[in-house]
Amino acid sequence: MTKKLLLGDEAIALGAIHAGLSGVYAYPGTPSTEITEFIQGNQLAKERGIHSRWSTNEKTAMEAALGMSFMGKRALVCMKHVGLNVCADPFVNSGMTGVNGGVIVLVADDPSMHSSQDEQDSRFYGKFAMIPTFEPSNQQEAYDMMAKAFEYSEQQCLPVLMRVTTRMAHSRAVVEVQDEAREQNALNYNAVAANWVLLPANARKRNDHVTAQQAQLEQDAVNSTYNKYNPGSDKKLGILASGIGYNYVMECFPNGCPYTILKVSQYPLPKQLVRQLMDECQEVLIVEEGQPFIEDIVRGVGDLKTIHGKLDGTLPRTGELNPDIVKKALGMETGQCFDPCADVAPRPPALCQGCGHRDVYAAMNEVLKEYDNPRVFGDIGCYTLGFLPPFRAIHSCVDMGASITMAKGASDAGQWPAVAIIGDSTFTHSGMTGLLDAINENADITVIISDNLTTGMTGGQDSAGTNKFEAICRGLGLSDEHLKVVVPLPKNMPEITQMIRDEINYHGTSVIIPRRECMQTLQRHLKQKKAK
Repeated sequence: MTKKLLLGDEAIALGAIHAGLSGVYAYPGTPSTEITEFIQGNQLAKERGIHSRWSTNEKTAMEAALGMSFMGKRALVCMKHVGLNVCADPFVNSGMTGVNGGVIVLVADDPSMHSSQDEQDSRFYGKFAMIPTFEPSNQQEAYDMMAKAFEYSEQQCLPVLMRVTTRMAHSRAVVEVQDEAREQNALNYNAVAANWVLLPANARKRNDHVTAQQAQLEQDAVNSTYNKYNPGSDKKLGILASGIGYNYVMECFPNGCPYTILKVSQYPLPKQLVRQLMDECQEVLIVEEGQPFIEDIVRGVGDLKTIHGKLDGTLPRTGELNPDIVKKALGMETGQCFDPCADVAPRPPALCQGCGHRDVYAAMNEVLKEYDNPRVFGDIGCYTLGFLPPFRAIHSCVDMGASITMAKGASDAGQWPAVAIIGDSTFTHSGMTGLLDAINENADITVIISDNLTTGMTGGQDSAGTNKFEAICRGLGLSDEHLKVVVPLPKNMPEITQMIRDEINYHGTSVIIPRRECMQTLQRHLKQKKAK
């Protein structure tokens, strides 16, 4: 064994490599991005030819992983929690198809919404899809669980959902790792076509089979080494803690917890252990990061008066937990917290100086002053900062790809002008189908694909459509007459403003592509060139 200081994401990635991984499929999304980046940079992964190129979106990632599994090899799919919404169709159906080679779907949830639109809890998806879920409580478990989860996936012929949260993904700890890696699975043809062809007649049989598996999955959770029941001397209180919440509880008791504590890191929820905890203790405190997933279930198991957690206000319903919050819930004194000086001025995020998006927004705002009640539909990316001062340029940002379809819907309602602004990576992720809808109806919208030649918001990963956007738009049926390309620079301001004005005044679907490399990736490329 070797000791390494690893982020939770890095522990997951290394654990997957050592467990015989053949391919990782992902679209970058904080806080999951570092998993794929670690595999891309790992020497052993390169020597073994492990697939690690970014996917266009989470749905294509999930489907490619299923293809690798179909051929008998182990695959990892990585995404943030809202990415699971994008791949929900193949993810839920993967419970019906089952797997051949092991599949782990790693989802990084984001309590407190550090870089996300919501706080959704991915454990609900695991329960909904009837597949086992693992939730490591620390970085060592994150590493160890990868091998266990792949084995369990192949044993049960089901994918495994592994759920982590921001603090687990982005904090470091010392992890003991294996010195040798398991060999990759050999290619095999053991996949049974009737399981993978989800015609109703086949799917009904698989549904009966997977439903019948649930009792065994729960019993496996009862017997799991990751679910631990530790009796305490003080029976006034029992604590049920899951994932990183268990870590927070143990930090409150450096000399050992006096209460009985049930640690849950493998689901379905082991109700047998929950009943034992409730029978032995007068009251139960449930500590879980995210939504009250366990608490909702447990409240159907025992006396409502004995249960404390998020639903009764003992713990906050929103935001991240931490050891001080848990101490307060336990009635313990908390330490002195850092109080930022009241004189420190807030510094909201802003677009980088020299960013091409700035010139796009400046030109767009200049033109839109000429119209009554213009509406600009934004999208997910660093350019979403255009909502903030000094630009205040967009009116909506809902989910990836929504800008084009919302602009079309607004136009259908009679709004004019209706402008959509979307980034290059987001356009290929989920904007192309919306543009096809608009082109098919010649919707009266102007689409701006602000191309900075990278996936800028998540750190400069490759963008799937680089140098292909004009061809994509033409392929979708857009006429060359209303497909414009411009370099967004201050000196080109007259050109870009006139271009936006002309295309707004054209009552049909038009696309403008302002193209200029992201300043951050440009600086990296210049440094790399200089180093050579």
